[in-house]
Amino acid sequence: MNTDPFGLAGDEYVPDVAGDSAAIVDAFFDHLAGSLRDDDLPDDLFAGMRRSLIELTAADAERCVDEPARANLRMTLALVVAYRALRPRLGRDVTIAALRAAFVEPLGDVVQAGTKAMLDAADDPFAAMVAVSKAREKYAFGAGFDFARTVDDDESYHLDVVRCFYHDVLVAHSAPELTPVMCEFDANWIGAIDPAKHGFRFERVTTIGLGGTHCPFHWDRTEG
Repeated sequence: MNTDPFGLAGDEYVPDVAGDSAAIVDAFFDHLAGSLRDDDLPDDLFAGMRRSLIELTAADAERCVDEPARANLRMTLALVVAYRALRPRLGRDVTIAALRAAFVEPLGDVVQAGTKAMLDAADDPFAAMVAVSKAREKYAFGAGFDFARTVDDDESYHLDVVRCFYHDVLVAHSAPELTPVMCEFDANWIGAIDPAKHGFRFERVTTIGLGGTHCPFHWDRTEG
């Protein structure tokens, strides 16, 4: 079994943003269809969501400021089209819960295992984690996000997301309540960090999606 399917442990990690986002979107729709099979939904509802995603992505093409934005737009709009299709049938709260599970859970174990394998194998897990973050900032998030590096030294790396592409898209489509779903995907890799073993801790006390002014991603070495 490959415990590092994303190649995080490589010397020159560059995320496959198109491939990763495609896997997330496909797993999202598959999970929804499976988890809601007993809810007496129209047979063609999920195929219709996929068609709507193609149409809405084309309509929002001006948001594709770079390749990461193209991939991130498709992931975000997958939530939008599913929300529009399911909310009238299931209600707001049940729909959001279903979307959260479908977006976060399918690849959760794989993401956590890959992150853990990378950290366990690294000579300096803190430095390895910072390198992965910086690679993702450039290649997976890109110009659709604005970042502020408030601390960047050998002991701490504090990155603040001051503009979130996901949130901007969801606000534009009148669905800001879905932003926390995107935030919760991070719990998959956060859960792989063992401060006692890896020598650093991670803290994110809020996010833009939860009402914060920014999303603080803060890594700090632990003492000793």
